[in-house]
Amino acid sequence: MELGHYTPAITTLVLGSISLLILSRLTQRASNIDAPSLVLQLIFWGAGLAVVVALVVALPLEAGVRGQILSLIGVVLTAIIALSSTTFVSNAMAGIMLQATRPFKPGDFILVNGVFGRVTRRSLVSTRIQTETRDFTNLPNLLLVTQPVTVQHREGTIIQADVSLGYDVHHSLAKRELLKAAENAGLADPYVLVAELLDHAVVYRAAGFLEDVVNPLTARSQLRQKMLDALHGAGIEIASPNIVAQRQQSGDTQTLPEEIVSRPTRSPAQKPDTKIFDSAHAAANTEALREQIRELKTEIDAQQEKIKAASDETRASETSALESLERQLKWLESEEANLTK
Repeated sequence: MELGHYTPAITTLVLGSISLLILSRLTQRASNIDAPSLVLQLIFWGAGLAVVVALVVALPLEAGVRGQILSLIGVVLTAIIALSSTTFVSNAMAGIMLQATRPFKPGDFILVNGVFGRVTRRSLVSTRIQTETRDFTNLPNLLLVTQPVTVQHREGTIIQADVSLGYDVHHSLAKRELLKAAENAGLADPYVLVAELLDHAVVYRAAGFLEDVVNPLTARSQLRQKMLDALHGAGIEIASPNIVAQRQQSGDTQTLPEEIVSRPTRSPAQKPDTKIFDSAHAAANTEALREQIRELKTEIDAQQEKIKAASDETRASETSALESLERQLKWLESEEANLTK
């Protein structure tokens, strides 16, 4: 008889544990998806609290004792929220705000507080990015809301690099060689700006449009390399960042590297950006695949409406088009399942 009194509590505990286990698995599977991940994390914590309260209610306790336990739980929960309001709650609210505004997505390159990297995932309280050293950095969501965040444009960005040249170099000559370097680096619509006039040199800025935003590190390195080749090839001495050494030399001299006969080299099969941002690249591919799935589902819904309004003569062709879209959707969903394993 006494054991029967605990039957509701045991049932509540078992069902609650199973529910929390299922939510935990779902949260892990959706860890790389912004909206479901945030929602499932909130549901998981809410469900955990609900299980605790339901267990207390189901226990065979006196009404006064049950009320005291529930009051204690409320006090503890209030204290936890109050003590962590400056950290957990603030970051959680910032995470919800980021989900609502969506300033960036997995796969985007961002720069915040001097930290540059590619977004791999967003959770309720933090955002993880993969840096230039292939390591992961977790940024509090509150930081991303309160600090300016630079997001690299997905459809192309401007790649630029500065170099200091002496006042003895005419700006037209510097501009010509730097434009040549930007063109050789594969940048579209190149241009050169006079960025600063320093005491010892003139700072020029070579820039151009990069369509392939997947490899920005390689593009910047390539631009600087071509700038070195163009300037040294034209006999122009680079004064970056500053020439302070006293050189006892006869006559006017220049410091240039020895001429090296270029030999054809095989380009690496894999660019360093691909290895550095591998996790972020996978997250970007997954996000793009889900976007295609959403668009395809919208097309299927529209096609189904067309079939309903189609005449008998066109119904067969419209049905065939619908079947083709459904096959594409099935293939994309299988690809998504493979990526999320």
